[in-house]
Amino acid sequence: MVDVAAHAGVSVGTVSNVLNRPELVAKPTLRRVRASIKALGFVPNAPARQLRGGASRSVGVMVRDIGNPFFTEVLPGIETRLSQEELLLVLCSSSDSVEKEAYYLQILEQHRVPGILITPAGDDISHLVELRRRGIGMVLLDRPGADSQLCAVAVDNVRGGELAGAHLLSLGHRRIGFLNGPSIVRQCADRRKGLDNAVRAAGLDPGEVVTEVTLPALTPREGEAALERLSLRGGPTALFCVNDTVALGALRGLEQRGVGVPHDMAVMGYDDVEFAAALSPSLTSIRQPKHQLGHAAAELLLTDSRGDAGHWHQEIVFQPELIIRASTGASLSRPGR
Repeated sequence: MVDVAAHAGVSVGTVSNVLNRPELVAKPTLRRVRASIKALGFVPNAPARQLRGGASRSVGVMVRDIGNPFFTEVLPGIETRLSQEELLLVLCSSSDSVEKEAYYLQILEQHRVPGILITPAGDDISHLVELRRRGIGMVLLDRPGADSQLCAVAVDNVRGGELAGAHLLSLGHRRIGFLNGPSIVRQCADRRKGLDNAVRAAGLDPGEVVTEVTLPALTPREGEAALERLSLRGGPTALFCVNDTVALGALRGLEQRGVGVPHDMAVMGYDDVEFAAALSPSLTSIRQPKHQLGHAAAELLLTDSRGDAGHWHQEIVFQPELIIRASTGASLSRPGR
């Protein structure tokens, strides 16, 4: 910084302002100092600046499964907003492990990140509330927060389950297989609740209409393996998959078994990720506004991590949308199905 100041003919304090508070520097001086920085090849020492300033320029983002395309489509919305503040996104994946989540949270805290966006691996979030109390901004991503002391951005998964159930019931399906994840995952529990709501609204008993198969992981392999636990002959006429990744595996398994979609079995997913429309047949799904979800979460985190006096914990809930494609077909024509 001393060399840059001498080259530009300014004080070291002015160089510091150019690097940290450029809005305070007159534009001609700003251009001159930046030209000197470029000419000298000066690169600021980020760890040293962190030690002096007490906070990192990085923000932690913790998701449950980096292999899930839903999360990879949420990330651009987060990155877009953070980049406007010259903040670096540090991505961690808990792999649905509470222990792994705790490890990464400890690392992020040690690196003094000002805030963390997180999709919790478990239902207990008391440790996240404690981190917030210690001064780390914290926003729940894709999980409601009305029952916590944290900001949250989510999509109404109960409503999404209702849309899926109502769609399949409107086509005449009265035996629905639901390929779901563990009930301790809030999104899975809420989507099942919505499905049951739709069945009851049609005057039917969820216990008679819905056959649920719980998957240990929400992957194509598990979606395909779940078919072994369903009686496809005389069993469900429709499958509702808890996400599009599971639906991908179910479609692959049905094709291998010679079960036609949608004539023999209707299939729908959840999330409406990019590949859903490209599948054959194209996949009916429940669309979540993924980019908006990420952008809104980053915006809330910026406010929360600044500790503004007027800030209060907020919960933003987006509404899902039913996207009908070929995999659910038209109304059933054969009686008794």
